[in-house]
Amino acid sequence: MSALWPYATPGIPDRLFQQLPGIPLTKREVRLLVMGYLRLKPDAHFWDIGAGTGTVAIEAALLCPQGKITAVERDEDVAKLIKTNCDRFEVTNVDVISGNAPECLNQIAGAPNCVLIEGAPLQSTLEAAWKKLAMGGRIVVTANNLEALYTASETFATLHMRNIEVAQPVINRLETRGNRQVFATVDPIFIISGDKLE
Repeated sequence: MSALWPYATPGIPDRLFQQLPGIPLTKREVRLLVMGYLRLKPDAHFWDIGAGTGTVAIEAALLCPQGKITAVERDEDVAKLIKTNCDRFEVTNVDVISGNAPECLNQIAGAPNCVLIEGAPLQSTLEAAWKKLAMGGRIVVTANNLEALYTASETFATLHMRNIEVAQPVINRLETRGNRQVFATVDPIFIISGDKLE
């Protein structure tokens, strides 16, 4: 629990996170879906690779207080932003690593049981994360273009991932534009997930 978000449910409004211009933020509605696909347990060892603003890592830290959350971000200033957001939400179980994936993944101790990949060189990062992933673990990838979707699909097949699910949600938000309220579409994204069962 956090004074800024004193609820047991995910779905922190985007405006509560500090942001930097040009740095992606996983929108609230997409974050809710991603959290569902992650299937986190209370003591999850979870890696968020390409963590950006840190929204998913912070949601996971609040949901899994006994968990160990690792947020990987290549840009040092953005990694500092994640730490700032962790402080805002009073989470202490997030380790922030500033480094390039997949190379920096070998620096992380232990085997994760859940991995989210939101960026980075997708194929090589997926392959490296798969090697570290605990048996029975889960990988979720978000893709905002056809090339990333294709790469994820091909790599999932090569790695013999099981229970593969793909969703492409359409989300509209009510926004005020001038003196009218209109529905605006949140940038479409694909969510691809699968399990390591062999």
